[in-house]
Amino acid sequence: MAVTTDIVRTWRGPGAVMRDLLAQGPREDRAVAYVMAACLVVFISSLPGIQYNVVLGDGDFQRDASYSFLMWIMVMPLFFYGLAAVLHLIARVFGGKGTFYSARLALFWSLLASTPVLLLYGLVRGFIGPGLEADIVGAVWVVGFFWFLIQTLRVAESDNA
Repeated sequence: MAVTTDIVRTWRGPGAVMRDLLAQGPREDRAVAYVMAACLVVFISSLPGIQYNVVLGDGDFQRDASYSFLMWIMVMPLFFYGLAAVLHLIARVFGGKGTFYSARLALFWSLLASTPVLLLYGLVRGFIGPGLEADIVGAVWVVGFFWFLIQTLRVAESDNA
């Protein structure tokens, strides 16, 4: 199924989508593609906020965009790999029966599935600037991401994984 269709399905039932993804077998290339796509979308969503700061005279677009690119495309994927390993080890302490791959897939998919709200957050930051509106959209993203992560990790660390 198309990734965009699975993202929409995730907003209705993250566990079912995770079961479908795990049923496709362990494919590290797919997991890497998910985390890289998610990080690229997060980078893109940061650009309107960077431009907003430049218009206010509080930054240099080229410098700030370069630093953001370096962070999101080079550093954060490695961080997410480490975070997925830690999440798996914590789940093992509580009786999780999944694999490092299933934990990675759960984290990476949760991040990718929540990125549409991050794009909205970036637009709000770029057009309106920081404030209540951006805080509300940011809170929706945080709640959505953690909801996805909890639900997908439950499936990934179950006996069925």
